[in-house]
This record gives sequence, structure tokens and C-alpha cells, in this order.
Amino acid sequence: MALGGTAHTPALERVATVQLRTGLSRTEIYRQVKAGTFPAPVKIGSRSSAWIASEVDSWIEARIAARDSDRSGCRSAGR
Repeated sequence: MALGGTAHTPALERVATVQLRTGLSRTEIYRQVKAGTFPAPVKIGSRSSAWIASEVDSWIEARIAARDSDRSGCRSAGR
């Protein structure tokens, strides 16, 4: 991309940051990655990985949306 372009470089987050943001343990993050229910990390070195922040954002937003749809379903059921 040429200088002055509008390319966006995705932010990367290490596992400790992902844990803080999601409230999940390291073990649970990797368990959900294996199950396909959490974004997979990208390799950033021979022994290190990181997550794309926007993918973690989307995962968090999906959890909130699921919660909100569950709540609206309870209200419509007269609870």
C-alpha cells in the first residue's frame, strides 16, 4: 500500500490481555479455540501467539447479543 493509504493494521493481543478482556482462563481460551467457538490465534514467533483484537471484540459482542436475545425471549414469554 502506498504511503498515505488507508490500510488498517490489525491490533494483536497476547493471551494475558485476552484473558483480562474475556474473563476466561488460559485453559478455557485454548479449549474453545479447539472447539471452534473462540477465534484462533496467529503465530507471531516460533513459541508465541496472539489474537487479532477485532476478532476478540466480535466474540465479546456475540456473547452480549446472545445474552440480550435470551433476555428478550424471557420477557416475551411473560417472565
